[in-house]
Amino acid sequence: MLGIQNHRLTGPDVSFRPTPNVGGAMRPQFVVLHYTAGRTLESSVESLCTKKPQGNASSHIVLGRDGRIVQLAPFNAVTWHAGVSQWNGIDGLNHHAIGIEMDNAGLLHREGERCVSWFGKAYPDNEVVVAEHRHGGGVRPWHHFTEVQIERALQLCEVLVAHYGLKDVLGHEDIARGRKVDPGPAFPLAAVRARALGRGGDVAVRLVVNAASLNIRSGPSADFPKVAPALKRGAELVLLEPQDRWSRVAVVGATDLEGWVCNDFVTRQAATRSRGGVLSRSQRAVPVATRTRAPAKKRAAPAKKTSTTRARR
Repeated sequence: MLGIQNHRLTGPDVSFRPTPNVGGAMRPQFVVLHYTAGRTLESSVESLCTKKPQGNASSHIVLGRDGRIVQLAPFNAVTWHAGVSQWNGIDGLNHHAIGIEMDNAGLLHREGERCVSWFGKAYPDNEVVVAEHRHGGGVRPWHHFTEVQIERALQLCEVLVAHYGLKDVLGHEDIARGRKVDPGPAFPLAAVRARALGRGGDVAVRLVVNAASLNIRSGPSADFPKVAPALKRGAELVLLEPQDRWSRVAVVGATDLEGWVCNDFVTRQAATRSRGGVLSRSQRAVPVATRTRAPAKKRAAPAKKTSTTRARR
């Protein structure tokens, strides 16, 4: 079990290697998740612990694909992981957030039939997730995260939120939108956030689609573009952010799909208690090898034609 003593992580497979790339004292309000876009845990640790003439970077934690954790700085010290960033009126998240780097090659590119990282390594299909980022950019291949890595990330976020009373669990893509895309669609950020903040536990609220079909959009209005094919009647959703007319939701299914739906076409179900443990398959991204046609859209299949005249939002 993970714990925190004197701003340092304790528990199995946890080590500490101090980085020189730190700033002053910090009182953390958030945790920010990244992928390293690197070759290995060891190479990423080495890079984040190297003092360079310019462009120094660091984080508090580097999380390996096998679940090993290396802490580089105490949680009350500023590290340089966020760059130019903003969230809810706060600028410069380095001074407000604990940074967790996860060993992962990140966004890949295709060379013929192969999916290849920026550093030239090709990955087999069972280590690739094909999906569109929730902020757009088209369907692309991404390096998958291992089950043990996702579970350790969840444990880290839970213990950090509980110890420091953190306000939110964010991705680099949230705080540097348009500039960064990590941790990307291969990581179940919505599920991890919900569980770490308690929204996936005793207070989890489920919704169900009550219309023949329902559009899921990138923002809280019909003016925003659709992020996936229309959801079918009976599709289950996890409520992430309620508003008066629209709500941000995560779709329960094969991949980490988030978006906004009109409240008129969903019904609230009773809150359910979390079973704890490893995230269920419905809360994880699925490797490309397990998918069939249209992999990026598999979770939300197009609705069948119907004679109803009820408008979809």
